[in-house]
Amino acid sequence: MIQRFRAIAIAGKEKYMEILRVENLSKIYGKGNQQVKALDGVSFSVAKGQFVSIIGPSGSGKSTLLHILGGVDRPTEGKVFLNGQDVYARNDEQLAIFRRRQVGLIYQFYNLIPELDVEENISLPLLMDGRKPDPKALEEMIHNLGLEERRHNLPNQLSGGQEQRVSIGRALLTSPALVLADEPTGNLDSTRSQEIVTLLRESNRRFQQTLIVITHDENIALQADRMLSIEDGRIVRDEILRR
Repeated sequence: MIQRFRAIAIAGKEKYMEILRVENLSKIYGKGNQQVKALDGVSFSVAKGQFVSIIGPSGSGKSTLLHILGGVDRPTEGKVFLNGQDVYARNDEQLAIFRRRQVGLIYQFYNLIPELDVEENISLPLLMDGRKPDPKALEEMIHNLGLEERRHNLPNQLSGGQEQRVSIGRALLTSPALVLADEPTGNLDSTRSQEIVTLLRESNRRFQQTLIVITHDENIALQADRMLSIEDGRIVRDEILRR
């Protein structure tokens, strides 16, 4: 059953408003005997401002799910709604605009442009959209990321943790409706991993940005508001950790 959350504050009691809804989502790769069902009838919804972690073994379908939520890969069947709008009713050009404006994507391998410095990498989604970053917002972002002294450094002059902070800044500067992180701490040691999770959590709380994180680390997953477990392309557990 699809879980629905509606958010208004009534008499001091917080209820939830749905921002993301997934209906009967399936993804099949290949044909015939080579066919692989990466997702199999996945349905759930997410409240605005909620921090959701998704865990599961390798090959369970969690990265496929994240890519479909972010408008990167079209589903074979099913629908994804963000703010009540059908994501995949868009054509490819409209989908590219949707990704730039509505979704912040954070990857395990950072995906920074080697020739661009910290400021330029953080500003890239806005520049690609024909917009200039607000200088005050950019300065605040660099300050919050602790990168003031690295603003003109290239990626090869940064540590892994600093590179991941740049990728987080790039994802957040556009003020997206949805932030998606695919194993954001996979290449970092435990100390740097916790720093990244703390940074994401602080942004989630401060700006009420909806955050979905895929992780193989259950200690990180348990810091979320809610944890989904996925196996063989299906959600097998949906647990509220905190409200």
